[in-house]
Amino acid sequence: MSLNVGFVGTGGFTRFHCNLLTQMDDVNIRAFCATSLNKAERAASEWDGAQGYDGIHAMLDGTKLDAVYICVPPMAHGEAERALIERGIPFFVEKPVGIDLDLPSALLESIQAKKLITSVGYHFRYMDSTQRALSMLGERTLGMGLGYWMGGMPRVPWWRKQDGSGGQFIEQTTHIVDLMRYTMGEAVEVYAAYGSRVMHLVEEGVTTPDVGTVTIKLASGAVATLSNTCILPGGGRIGLHLYTDQGVMELTKESLKDTGKSTVFEYRNQTNPYACAHEAFLHAVRTGDTSGILSPYEDAVKTQAIAVAALRSAQAGAPIRLA
Repeated sequence: MSLNVGFVGTGGFTRFHCNLLTQMDDVNIRAFCATSLNKAERAASEWDGAQGYDGIHAMLDGTKLDAVYICVPPMAHGEAERALIERGIPFFVEKPVGIDLDLPSALLESIQAKKLITSVGYHFRYMDSTQRALSMLGERTLGMGLGYWMGGMPRVPWWRKQDGSGGQFIEQTTHIVDLMRYTMGEAVEVYAAYGSRVMHLVEEGVTTPDVGTVTIKLASGAVATLSNTCILPGGGRIGLHLYTDQGVMELTKESLKDTGKSTVFEYRNQTNPYACAHEAFLHAVRTGDTSGILSPYEDAVKTQAIAVAALRSAQAGAPIRLA
């Protein structure tokens, strides 16, 4: 079954996803929607048979689509999702699903009412190393996790604004929050401390914190601490350490390193997790079988709830209990 796919958003991640999709059989990139017709048509010109549109409804009226990818900044969610839900069109949306919890929660109710197929771009779940870690954790007692996303500030204006990105923990470190949930289980309480140390002094218009640490209590009794910063002049460490009764398991974008009492094993990823996420989503669109989708919208809202609770905790200076 050949699928016609459209995109909302024309940034770098849209191009990244398009390049992966063109390597898959029977997937046709047919439409792009952007904030201006010029941007949309420029994106469409790179793909044979694609059309550009300056609005989601114009795109859905003008091109028959089987699925849509939403790749927009956090503050731009809402209109595209509502239009797709209304028309019953499955969608894949890049993380995070918003800058707060109100909008995603409202969208989720509509998604569930329509029983709509969705997928969210938490690609760490699809890594070979993550799946290996899950199988190994079944034989271990997990005590705590230490996660981190350390780097510099992305060079896009909306990212540095609290009402644009939601802040680093919501926009970026959400990947580690989700990886923690996937490997360690659900959270019950969040306590965060954020600070602004550098970036507001060296860049214009910065309203987001540039350092932060979040302590999380899990339903299992385990605890986790996730920290991030965007003050570094270059790249930094990204990953999650899992501390167990049999040693330390370190998950990064490349591999799983398992350090025991006298042994060290490393399991490197063999497949592209982004491609695996696409294959699972498109298989579901074709067949209705959603079992391969590891992060449907409903699950992603739970990750969003932790990230939003962390922001509330940092603002209030007090722990936040999760419902």
